Amino acid sequence: MSNTTVQNFSYRRSVFTEGIHDGIPIALGYFAVSFSLGIAARNAGLSPFQGFLVSLLCNASAGEYAGFTMIAANAAYIQIALITLIANARYLLMSCALSQKMSSDLPMIHRILVGFDVTDELFGIAIAREGIFDPLYSYGAMLVAIPGWSLGTALGVAVGNILPVRIVSALSVALYGMFIAIIIPPAKKDKVIAFLVIISFVSSYVFSYFHLFSEGTSTIILTAAISALAALIFPRKEEEENAA
Repeated sequence: MSNTTVQNFSYRRSVFTEGIHDGIPIALGYFAVSFSLGIAARNAGLSPFQGFLVSLLCNASAGEYAGFTMIAANAAYIQIALITLIANARYLLMSCALSQKMSSDLPMIHRILVGFDVTDELFGIAIAREGIFDPLYSYGAMLVAIPGWSLGTALGVAVGNILPVRIVSALSVALYGMFIAIIIPPAKKDKVIAFLVIISFVSSYVFSYFHLFSEGTSTIILTAAISALAALIFPRKEEEENAA
């Protein structure tokens, strides 16, 4: 085995391990949040295995909750599909942004696999990495994040109703703290990012306070508007993008 092959293997293993390392706190947060989601699945009549399977194939809190609500209301399949698509539409924007960091010759199968689990948190840690995006990083994060989400849902279905509501609600706070930890480091390095983060917080609060749109719709509108504003006011030169 040549030195180049050994070095390449060592590098790829390192990237995969970094993904696992960064995915562990996300998995813990997912476990707590999906636990409360499991209660909604239980109320919809799902078994622990069914709840586990749903979360294994769909890592989306708002989308799953909407789906469970529709199931409980005996909605038609097409209605469940549409409400889930609308609730998860913001991930289309995240996928487009992440694709810009991928190498142009990256095989389609890797793009599909990475796209399978583009969530707010996994997107956050992936987009914050410098340089060309390596899918192995996402694979490592997904390896621990997906089981955390799935097992939390299953456990929520099984025993969620036993716990007091206050305890279940308190568990979800961990995920927000973890997400803040993702965006603070790049915001400290770049004043533009820090400014955009503040604008995002304020805008999101205003939308939420006045109930202008649903959570998913608000995220899509604000993401598109703030991203367009940033591109117009703070354009990045081609040399900077290549260096990143």
